[in-house]
Amino acid sequence: MLISVQRVARSLGVLLVVVALTFAIFYVAPIDPALRMCGKPCSPEDLEAARGFMGFDQPWWIQLGTFLTAIVTGRTFGSADVIVECAAPCLGYSFQLHQPVTSLLADRFPVSLSIALGAVALQAVFGVAAGVLAARRQDGLLDRIVTGVSVVAASAPAFVVGLLAVVVFALRLGILPSGGYEPFAEGPLEWARHLVLPWATLAFLNGAIYARLVRSSMIEQLGLDYVRTARAAGLPERRIDSYALRNLALPLTTLIALDLGALLGGTVITERIFGQPGLGALLLDATSTADLPVIVGTTLVGSLLIVLANLSADLARPLLDKRLAHRGRAPGDPSSSTPTDQNPQETPS
Repeated sequence: MLISVQRVARSLGVLLVVVALTFAIFYVAPIDPALRMCGKPCSPEDLEAARGFMGFDQPWWIQLGTFLTAIVTGRTFGSADVIVECAAPCLGYSFQLHQPVTSLLADRFPVSLSIALGAVALQAVFGVAAGVLAARRQDGLLDRIVTGVSVVAASAPAFVVGLLAVVVFALRLGILPSGGYEPFAEGPLEWARHLVLPWATLAFLNGAIYARLVRSSMIEQLGLDYVRTARAAGLPERRIDSYALRNLALPLTTLIALDLGALLGGTVITERIFGQPGLGALLLDATSTADLPVIVGTTLVGSLLIVLANLSADLARPLLDKRLAHRGRAPGDPSSSTPTDQNPQETPS
């Protein structure tokens, strides 16, 4: 219990550092969002009034404290004549888009969630399967193909793979839309059709990591004594593979959680290529227009998702390890908790 509390406290500390660095970088940079609000011509008095209206007239550390407080209590922008309310949880207000940052993030998050879930599922399934097959046929033709494709995928730029997918499947073959997003509620089939290319692109790029990890780990596992003992006991190869994969459950769980958290925060290049209005596209647009409240809010949410995913993996590790320790193991598996955990029928005489 104490360890869990320490991990949560450490995660909150990481988020605080991320927000502080974001404020320090973007608010100290020679960018003044009040210039856009002030218009042209803009006198020094009007510029100062615009800064005060937007809350940019204080040192960045005071703005940071106000920002953190507004997450819980909400915030009011403006003056006595014009007031802009930002209800809690307030992550700032975009004066360029005339919306609270929280509303902008809520509108874009379902898109990033749809992309992240499908991409992580595809890259995990196909990456693990490719790694197992390559390990089973070490130094064979299939192993060389999987290794070669993994190297290409790991080194290929995302925009090249995405554009190639658009040219082949959307422009040449015409079997999939080149971009856009359809909400799930308006039609699951159209929702999936518009996401196939982003899913496939991200799965191809990130699945190589799973394939290489599983291949190297499986080769190591298949060379251990418990695998030779299991074969001598007459266990089928599929069952032996399942035993070996169980020993990879912990690193795979951590990798999947981190990938999911990162993708939930938005995929800037992929979303831009396929015209997906997710968090990544929102961050890119805000950066190009110096919309600092949106930049800070999006950065915070993206960091929060990654921290939560990492924290979930850490908290699940003891539970998952305990479940694995009490499940059936191959004869001679060194990860078995005790010799009595083995099935006597599977132990060779």
